Amino acid sequence: MDTPADEAAARAIQDELRTRVVLDEPGPPPGTGLITGVDVAYDDERDVVAAAAVVLDAVTLAVVEETTAVGRVAFPYVPGLLAFREIPTVLAALEALETDPGLVVCDGYGLAHPRRFGLASHLGVLTGLPVIGVAKNPFAFSYEQPGLRRGEFAPLVTEEGEEVGRALRTQDGVKPVFVSVGHRVGLGNACAHTLRLSPDYRLPESTRLADALCRRALREAT
Repeated sequence: MDTPADEAAARAIQDELRTRVVLDEPGPPPGTGLITGVDVAYDDERDVVAAAAVVLDAVTLAVVEETTAVGRVAFPYVPGLLAFREIPTVLAALEALETDPGLVVCDGYGLAHPRRFGLASHLGVLTGLPVIGVAKNPFAFSYEQPGLRRGEFAPLVTEEGEEVGRALRTQDGVKPVFVSVGHRVGLGNACAHTLRLSPDYRLPESTRLADALCRRALREAT
């Protein structure tokens, strides 16, 4: 992926790619096939970014394969345009896999993004893979607190009342995560995958493992 020259160019790319997002496919059934978690870690002093891709068996959550990639941060920090900082290295980690990634889970957003085109959507359009976003914090949308039991959720809504994601409780009494569709997956299915990936902790195992791996890769990068 070519790095845009400036913010205006990046927004123009988002506008063009957003038209390619597929929202009418349900995605792979939860508990089947493979799930790949991707995440990145930064060293801002060195302008280095490390990405990890961890492939899990959807039934057992056992690790099937993992890869990392390290690169230079090629785009400045601009809210709403973070994908341009992350995607080149994430793509390199995915391309290094020998295994088909299956469903990809990003630590970030898809439709739940001010321009309706977060990292999960961007990555999905570029790769053609089904992708969902599971974020730790809400971005710019209002929501009611979901019920306290695992599996309860509340919609993330725009000022116009459009549902762009869900605040999903993955463990009883623990803060929710924020699930949104990226590409080629329905929202209900995205939430079902997230719950299956989170048997013991708030965050999906795909995210927990990819986070630890990319941090290690960053420490080891020279």
